[in-house]
Amino acid sequence: MNNFTSDNNTRRSCIVVAALAVAVVTLACLCLVVGAVDIPARAVFDILAGHGCGNQAWELIITQSRLPLVATAALAGAALSVAGLLLQTLFNNPLAGPSILGVSSGASLGVAVVMLALGGELGTLFGTTIGGYLSILAGALAGAALILAALMVFSSIVHGAAMLLIVGIMISYLASSAISLLNFFSTQEGVHSYVIWGLGNFSGVTAGSLPLFATVLLLAIGWSILLIKPLDALLLGNRYAESLGVNLRRTRNSLLFVSGTLTATVTAFCGPIGFIGLVVPHIARLALNSSSHSVLMPCTALAGAAIALLCQLVSVLPTSVGIIPINAITPIVGVPIIIYIILNREKIKYFN
Repeated sequence: MNNFTSDNNTRRSCIVVAALAVAVVTLACLCLVVGAVDIPARAVFDILAGHGCGNQAWELIITQSRLPLVATAALAGAALSVAGLLLQTLFNNPLAGPSILGVSSGASLGVAVVMLALGGELGTLFGTTIGGYLSILAGALAGAALILAALMVFSSIVHGAAMLLIVGIMISYLASSAISLLNFFSTQEGVHSYVIWGLGNFSGVTAGSLPLFATVLLLAIGWSILLIKPLDALLLGNRYAESLGVNLRRTRNSLLFVSGTLTATVTAFCGPIGFIGLVVPHIARLALNSSSHSVLMPCTALAGAAIALLCQLVSVLPTSVGIIPINAITPIVGVPIIIYIILNREKIKYFN
């Protein structure tokens, strides 16, 4: 009977992972074809194959705009989803997400300081100078690193994941308060630039900066894979995990650092993307009916990439009215799922 159940679970995992992989590839192809400029699908595939299409403008759009955009969306969705999975397991809380610890708020605060406090060219997100873009990136990374360092300090003082979660929420409130004050005393142009950045988009990563973006995220995701066994042990309780030889403090710090790095990097390059990190781990668990991280981790990453690509595709469909901000789309996907989780929390047994 156990072998039969195990075979069924393995078969189900393979089907889910294969279906998600197909969905990612399909959505990526659609995102390459669909855009503000109508480019025939045949021409797109000729350009990707290196044959060219005879239209230099189309070739530049595909290679310098849409291809980095697709890669960014897939990587950002996977990174945020994995970060959400790590935090939900760490805190044993199905409503924990990448923004819950204040890392996203810290990155937003860093950007707010650059845009609103410094102003001028440094505060223009879509300016023509490279220095303006780099200052936004540096501000986001510095703000996130500051919050992450504070969390690491509190992690060595506070005993218990629940208390650390509360500390993260309080830090997030403080960062949000500082951002509100900066908005209040800033110029109208600075506030407008910051609001546009806060709506979130995947087009901020250029072909030149994509290697750095991808390298950081892939290394962090690779590190999270090395934490699969401690994560599975944490599902059984702290005492049981310790009896298996898991160093709780070191594991907790590693999970905080990896999830913080994933969240900070995506926020720095793409803005604060909401709901993906909170919702996607639940989609993966419901699809697999399992909390084993050996299958949950790849499924979550693929599902996150698929959801992010879907949101990107929806954002460019109504081309007559412009591109819709990502954060205007993610709640449409996320809110119904979160409400379902809350209403059926007692019936859903996968988290335990």
